[in-house]
Amino acid sequence: MIVVGVGVGPGMLTEEGIRAIRKASVVYGAKRALELAQEHITCEAKTIKDYKSLHLLPADAVVLSTGDPMFSGLGKFAGKNDTIIPGISSMQAACARTKVNLTNLCAITAHGRDFEPAKAELIQELKNGRNIFLLPEETFGSCEVAEILKELGINAELYTCENLGYPEERIAKGTPDNPPIAETILYGLLIVQKR
Repeated sequence: MIVVGVGVGPGMLTEEGIRAIRKASVVYGAKRALELAQEHITCEAKTIKDYKSLHLLPADAVVLSTGDPMFSGLGKFAGKNDTIIPGISSMQAACARTKVNLTNLCAITAHGRDFEPAKAELIQELKNGRNIFLLPEETFGSCEVAEILKELGINAELYTCENLGYPEERIAKGTPDNPPIAETILYGLLIVQKR
């Protein structure tokens, strides 16, 4: 299969991704991914019903993944002979909007899983002096991260980044004492340490 990252929002699909989609004989994706790529789909498009069966798709099947397939995306289902075409991730878009350099950034995801391993990784990377881009979980978001920062005595700026790339995009800035509160449950949290 060919896994194509369609970007985090409209207009963020790469030329390589567009070419793969246009050449496809069948395209699979979640509703949002299909919507982001719809103007380039010229074949049958199917909604993914069973993610664990993606590895059974034929080699020429195109699977759309929102953002970048290798950042909490569908790239995890690709086999060694499958192709992955990157997309613009929520992390890249958030850093561009906030002008935060990617070179000292650690990506962590708690989304859709037990957040304890992500929390442990977050604490370790903060102690290492790294900035963090976190895909939070409903019970582990900006307020919980703010408490961790206060416990560690780390001065930082926090940004909640919601609906990146869409007209309703919203980025709110805060501190550990006054953390930004997201209005949706799906958002990115950028933690930038002040040095």
